[in-house]
Amino acid sequence: MRITRIAAVAAVATLALGLAACGKDGEPTPETPGAAGSNAPASDSCSSSGVTLTPASNVAITGSPTYDKIKSASKVVVGVKFDQPNLGYKDASGKRCGFDIEIARLIASKLGIDPAKIEYKEIPSANRETAIKSGEVDYYVGTYSITDKRKADVSFAGPYFVAAQDLLVRKDDSSITGADSLKGKTVCSATGSTPIQRVRDQKLTEPGGKIVEFGTYSECVSQLIDRKVDAVTTDDAILKGYAAQNPALLKVVGKPFINPATSQPYPEKYGIGLNHDDKALRDFVNASLEAAFGDGTWQKIYDGTLGKSGSSATPPKLEKY
Repeated sequence: MRITRIAAVAAVATLALGLAACGKDGEPTPETPGAAGSNAPASDSCSSSGVTLTPASNVAITGSPTYDKIKSASKVVVGVKFDQPNLGYKDASGKRCGFDIEIARLIASKLGIDPAKIEYKEIPSANRETAIKSGEVDYYVGTYSITDKRKADVSFAGPYFVAAQDLLVRKDDSSITGADSLKGKTVCSATGSTPIQRVRDQKLTEPGGKIVEFGTYSECVSQLIDRKVDAVTTDDAILKGYAAQNPALLKVVGKPFINPATSQPYPEKYGIGLNHDDKALRDFVNASLEAAFGDGTWQKIYDGTLGKSGSSATPPKLEKY
């Protein structure tokens, strides 16, 4: 996604509240903020997909300075996000979890490194290229869209996921079925984001609707739960994370916004950010992803993280360059 996601754990905990009467998804379901008698704290505890990752043996990557550094240190330094539920997230106890985190661990294991030996670095979106180019991180996994502009500074393996703009709505709302049903609705997104600008440019809420912007997506989701807005829009991967955190109250519509010029969804191709000139490592990571696509590991990771939202997905096609 093209905007920095900044949502502290406390903010995410606030938005993750749900009605006790709405049922459970296998974990305690907190109550809705603002509901009468609501005083139960939200739970933001991390959970794993359960996929076992065993470090590979006899790994050899000729011509990769980054791998030589990893092998010498017997650890890998990975740039990540910390504030995206079921993607790149760190809970109140300091445990990390989510689809991106497990993809990062998958690659570490393919490199022969025990995932427990990963050193995580929370790199702001604006500093990703600098961190990769300087060697501060060995690779970066965190809703990092592959673009031609970024390819001038870094390289990418993947994509390991292709996101598209979608809508997050309340579970009991059947009136919003896609972009063409936003007339008269109040739609929320992060200030200055590409998705909300698209809603504005295409006048999708007119007539009678309204656009609301906040500094973080978590504020939008809190507004959605409190019935102050009708929908939240951004990348579907991020929305799936919020829905997976509270499936009793939230759902992703599952109908991507379509680019009228191409008749296809606007794609956000998430890649693993690598040193620009380390082709050997890029080829290795691509091969590792391809193996995970084929043997079902990717699917198990997805189903145990973003898939908890109720939205299905399949592995994308790799772009080897």
